[in-house]
Amino acid sequence: MSPAERKGRGRLLVIAGVAGGLLLFLGANAHLLYVALASRSECVDHLKLPDDARQGQYRAAKSAC
Repeated sequence: MSPAERKGRGRLLVIAGVAGGLLLFLGANAHLLYVALASRSECVDHLKLPDDARQGQYRAAKSAC
């Protein structure tokens, strides 16, 4: 294998690694966006009535769905 062939092969491996990392990064961000849009954050469990036994816990602003 000549030095020119080794240099071309190394460059190809670097390009493939960068492309793979970029695809992984974009896929992770797409998944994060999907989960953020698909979740129902307005539906949260909460304590129905204030209870002295559960001091220090917050109640939800909206009722659960």
